[in-house]
Amino acid sequence: MRIGITGASGFVGRNLQWRLREAGHTDVRLVSHRADDAELIEQLTGLDFVFHLAGVNRPQDPIEFDDGNADFSLRLVSILGSLPGHRPAVAFASSTQATLDNVYGRSKRAAEEALLHYQHQCRVPVYIFRLTNVFGKWCRPNYNSVVATFCHNIARDLPVTINDPSAPLRLVYIDDVLDQMLALLGATPPAPGFVDIAPTYDTTVGELADSLRGFRATRDGLMTDRVGTGLTRALYATYVSYLPPESFAYSVPRHADPRGTFVEMLKTPDCGQFSYFTAGPGVTRGEHYHHTKTEKFLVIKGTARFGFRHIDSGETHELVTRGGEARIVETIPGWTHNITNIGDDELIVMLWANEVYDRARPDTTALKVKP
Repeated sequence: MRIGITGASGFVGRNLQWRLREAGHTDVRLVSHRADDAELIEQLTGLDFVFHLAGVNRPQDPIEFDDGNADFSLRLVSILGSLPGHRPAVAFASSTQATLDNVYGRSKRAAEEALLHYQHQCRVPVYIFRLTNVFGKWCRPNYNSVVATFCHNIARDLPVTINDPSAPLRLVYIDDVLDQMLALLGATPPAPGFVDIAPTYDTTVGELADSLRGFRATRDGLMTDRVGTGLTRALYATYVSYLPPESFAYSVPRHADPRGTFVEMLKTPDCGQFSYFTAGPGVTRGEHYHHTKTEKFLVIKGTARFGFRHIDSGETHELVTRGGEARIVETIPGWTHNITNIGDDELIVMLWANEVYDRARPDTTALKVKP
């Protein structure tokens, strides 16, 4: 499929180019709104689909709204309509403000009307995306996205300005928008017309700032938010995309004693915590039991012997595992346990516990496996 993109250097356009490439579309033309008519005809001839993303939303002079939105769209569809033979379908990045009676909204509505006229006259599909507060990687901060501005500033320990924390925000994530745009290129595209963006996320300016500050605090307290689904997942991915390269890495506390080192990596609100420890040859760690807490051990390097003893019945069990075996060893409530480095090299073990360590209720009682 031969595809054209106007506004390809913008936030949505840059992301779209990569998604098209990943989907195997190699014939993609970047259509410049600064091109003259002859250049536009050359760029648009032979296309199967046009993503019309070019537009103006923060001009120096309000007259630029008409020039960049309404007038260019009129010029675009006029040329498309004059092309001989096959004419391309079009997806247009409009705005929810197209329903409002302001300069920007009127310019977007005029662009929509021009595209719908093109659809009617040339009998080709036109899809209109009325976007609002699209956020994600590569969006320009201090421009027209509060998410981008807050991410940029908080990632750099700069202040953010909040006039009304309760001000509502309806957000859409760039990857969700692009999923729906790419669906238009499939074998069974949806019916033309206005496209309902889904999902949308409702929050407030204050809640947004709190979430982003929480991501920043993860590096200090190690407690992460629930970043695997929904709005929090999308916001976290966006936030880290604004980290400067010098902030890609950070250090966590390292606890060392004669037995080796212990390092906590990450804590979660309800799925426990992750850490690792080391032990020198002949060193034994553990020698305790839990009533409720459980753990999973994965030997990354070295050879470990795990010992277990049931604290009530006295039953014992022992096993050996080595780095590279990808074998998980679980500690069982009511069994005291230890781990001994029986190899000649340093032992490195990854550890997951099902709950975050609580000094007030550690659920960890010392008891040797071999009395």
